Amino acid sequence: MADRCVQLVLHYDGAGFSGWQRQPEQRTVQGVLEDALARLCATPVAALGSGRTDAGVHARGQAVGVRIPERWWQRGTVEKLRRALNALLPADVWVAAAAEMRDDFHARYSAVSRRYGYYVGTNDEAHSPFRGRYELAFEQPLERGALDAAAARLEGDHCFRGFAVLGTAPAHDDHRCRVLEARWRDRPGGLVFEIEANRFLHHMVRFLVGTMLDIATGRRPLADLSDLLESGDNSEVSPPAPAHALFLERVTYPRELYLESA
Repeated sequence: MADRCVQLVLHYDGAGFSGWQRQPEQRTVQGVLEDALARLCATPVAALGSGRTDAGVHARGQAVGVRIPERWWQRGTVEKLRRALNALLPADVWVAAAAEMRDDFHARYSAVSRRYGYYVGTNDEAHSPFRGRYELAFEQPLERGALDAAAARLEGDHCFRGFAVLGTAPAHDDHRCRVLEARWRDRPGGLVFEIEANRFLHHMVRFLVGTMLDIATGRRPLADLSDLLESGDNSEVSPPAPAHALFLERVTYPRELYLESA
């Protein structure tokens, strides 16, 4: 019997995971999701994410492609599948939405764009355990104009080799990403850096945030950002911002790939 292609949209708290990708002897998001799918479908089911998130990184919009055996559909709809999975998954993972997709849907290669948010807390309450788990508490004064100017330089098509972990992309990869939007936005108690692009490199957002925070505190000039966008390696980049304040917010696909949504 034929399988049906489904997209799942996951929320997860990354603090308890060693990243997205299944690893031996490590708790990962892909691992617990595939375990739940196997229990539900009584057969192994592969879960293909739109991309890998590192240890400690959270998600409110991780898209996952799965192929559910045809025999399962005798039990109900895609919404019943979502609810059944949530009954099996641990408390730090939740399926927010499910949609039946065209057979040629691919969670990684069909994506038009991905959007991340990095949360920085600038008031004293950012040290609260209710915020510190998901924000970078930052006490130093930030020049807001420098943050805006730095973000504006990121939009467009650039080589981000200077903002990527060396050796994590194939040698033939040009490390180019098309940034559709990059901006710092004010929010109660702090700021959030929002960036949407067709692709992201390993640690790219965290390197960008670390570098921009250094620029906004006067530790390095704004011109360094342009120099890094022309660099052949990451030897001059600032240390990456911590993982715990980074969220994968959304993955966007062409509407014609959707057959039914919950």
